[in-house]
Amino acid sequence: MFGLARDIGIDLGTANVLVFARRKGIVLREPSVVAISRTTNKLIAVGEEARQMIGRTPGNIVAIQPMREGVIADYTVTQKMLEHFIHKICGNRRFFKPQVVVCVPSGVTSVERRAVLDAARAAGAKEAYPIEEPMAAAIGAGLPITGP
Repeated sequence: MFGLARDIGIDLGTANVLVFARRKGIVLREPSVVAISRTTNKLIAVGEEARQMIGRTPGNIVAIQPMREGVIADYTVTQKMLEHFIHKICGNRRFFKPQVVVCVPSGVTSVERRAVLDAARAAGAKEAYPIEEPMAAAIGAGLPITGP
């Protein structure tokens, strides 16, 4: 959909997911909500479409937020959400896997950091690299990050 995005950055927020593609800027801004069928465990909707389903779904469909306080609360659902977003950005090219930089909160444990990176790799990333959110914000604001 967005062409060949070799390098992408993902900010998995509790409320929203932002995806940045090199030379394209922010290409995706969606709520971090996923609708899943309870009976088949199949993905029904992701992002804005799933957010609109909150409170309006039949009993067999649940709309959930897989992120809590900036970290993964439901690994499987987060992986499915990432797969959807990577597929939406990179298209149907199965031989192409992007390098992904994923924002993590500054206070996460090593286990939580590894879970985010593993979810990104399992979702289709060739490589996944963590960056702490304050560092990403400083880079985005154009602040010098090599000095004190």
